[in-house]
Amino acid sequence: MSASAEMPKYQCHKQVWALKIKDIHQVDADKAPQNDGGDWVLVPEEDGFAPIIVGHYEYVVRHKPEVGGYYVVYEDGYKSYSPADPFESGYTRL
Repeated sequence: MSASAEMPKYQCHKQVWALKIKDIHQVDADKAPQNDGGDWVLVPEEDGFAPIIVGHYEYVVRHKPEVGGYYVVYEDGYKSYSPADPFESGYTRL
C-alpha cells in the first residue's frame, strides 16, 4: 500500500526563551567520572547573560548544539537546541 497524501503542515505560535550560542566548550573533561562525559558550557552571543552549563549526555549528545545556533527553553522548562536558520525563520524577538 502506498500513501500519496502530503503530511499535515503546522505553524508555530509558541513563545520560548532563547539565546544565540557564541561558543561551546567542555569543562574539566579530565575530571569527569568515566562514562559521564562531563559538563559543557554554552556561551551566549548577547552580553549580559551568564554562560549556561549543560550535561554531556542529556544535552550535548541529545541535541548536538553548534556555535551560531540557539539554546531554547520552552514554557514547560524543556531545554532544547535549534539551528539558526529554522529558529530565525520561525521566531521573532518580542
